[in-house]
This record gives sequence, C-alpha cells and structure tokens, in this order.
Amino acid sequence: MMMLPEACIANILSFTTPADTFSSASVSLVFQLAGDSDFVWEKFLPSGYSHVISRFTHPNLSSKKELYRCLCESVLIDNGRKIFKIDKLSGKITYVLSARDLSITWSDQRHYWSWSHRSDSRFSEAVQLIMTDWLEITGKIKTGALSPNTSYGAYLVMKVTERAYGLDLVPAETWVKVGNDEKKTNTSYLSCLDDKKQLMERLFYGHREQRMATKELRVRGDGWMEIELGEFETGGKGDENDDKEVVMSLTEVKGYQLKGGIVIDGIEVRPKPQK
Repeated sequence: MMMLPEACIANILSFTTPADTFSSASVSLVFQLAGDSDFVWEKFLPSGYSHVISRFTHPNLSSKKELYRCLCESVLIDNGRKIFKIDKLSGKITYVLSARDLSITWSDQRHYWSWSHRSDSRFSEAVQLIMTDWLEITGKIKTGALSPNTSYGAYLVMKVTERAYGLDLVPAETWVKVGNDEKKTNTSYLSCLDDKKQLMERLFYGHREQRMATKELRVRGDGWMEIELGEFETGGKGDENDDKEVVMSLTEVKGYQLKGGIVIDGIEVRPKPQK
C-alpha cells in the first residue's frame, strides 16, 4: 500500500468516509497528501453544495477540504433565516429553521407573541409567547435538501421562562408528515411535569397508547430545550422519496387553555444516531 502512487490512494480514500480520511493522514506523508486532494473532498461534500455556498458570505477557501471544514461549522444561510451544517465524521446534513422561517399562528400580533434579539440564540432574533389559547407551530423542508438514505429527527428548540403558565395542563400534539404519507403523531408537554402530575397522568392514561406515545422535553448542551416532533426517512437519489415536502408541527388547540412563557428558537432537522 505504501508503494501506491498518490492518485491511486486518493481514489481509494474517496470510497471511504471523512472520518477514515482524517485518520489516514497519520499513516504516511503520501496518505496525508492524498487525503488533502480536492478529488477526495469533492466526493464527501453534499451534492448541490455549490447552491448552499451561494446562500451565505464565506471567506476565500483554497481547497475542497477547507470548504468541507467550513461547512462543519454552523453557517447562517438565506439571510440568516436558516443554519446549515454537515457532520465532520459522516458528512450528513443538518438544517435549523429559525423562528422567522416557521409558520406560527398569530406571531405577527404583539399582544400574543414578542420578537426580540437574544444573546443565547443562534439567530438574530427569537420569539416569545405572551399569551394564547391556540398554539400552532409548523416548519417545512424538502427531503432533497437533506442527506439521502438517512433517518432524520425533527426537534422544536425552545426555552421555558420563569413566568411560564398553562403548559402542563394539556399535552401538545407533535407530528411529522412526508409528502402524501400518513402523519405520525405523538404528544408532549411543553414543560417538565412534577411528580404529582406524572402520577395523575399515569392514573388517567394507564398503559394506553396515548400515554406511551408522549415525548419528553429534553435539555440540550447549548442551554436550550427540545421536543422531538417526529422522525422520517429520506430516500435515495432518483427514487420516489427523493424530494418530498416534510411538514413538522406542534399544536395545542383542543384544550382552549391560556398559556404563555415559551421562547421559540427554531426547528432542528438532524440525522438520528445510528443504532
């Protein structure tokens, strides 16, 4: 293997993974040079990457490997309304849709929602719920914008303020729908239930399906919280799932319960961990 020419090694590396190519640099200088070639990293960059880089201002990059590293950092695209990122080791694509990129019922009404800059948000602004009895948040993305043949999860990224109210009385409905397929529905509370309310829920639902389908609010590493809205699969290039519209939603419109005190940062669509 050590005697193979650099071009041959580069061709072999192009059939591996970014993780393999990064680690191969320690084998020898020839492997390092082959692993730095544009030929290899062109294969690891997502298809249509030229369209992505046209949607944000980026520094002059001297190689495809530098471009790959740049895209591994969360980059704001579409005038700061979305975040695009690829995983360093797998090359899988993640998108984050900002609150401005979502459809939020009555979010243009100041007595229901308040838009403001937040230093803890990845975007220029987030939106806080003041008061409503009709909560409906929806985001959309095309499967063609994501990595093919991949299991994805959609997550509402949010925070619960100290003055939040009405969030633990009626569970919200969460769902994801791909194209004309049937939507997959779950439920979730928008705040963490205390022990007494968890016991009451178990007594009410028992072992019925609605209880089992409840998704829990989870704390993220960046200080925000998230609720999984659902999951879906992307198809391969050219098959029937190649470019379907994915609709992701959280709604609480049945209880007519006044609620407030949540901050919406956006919806993150990222690959599920491989089992």
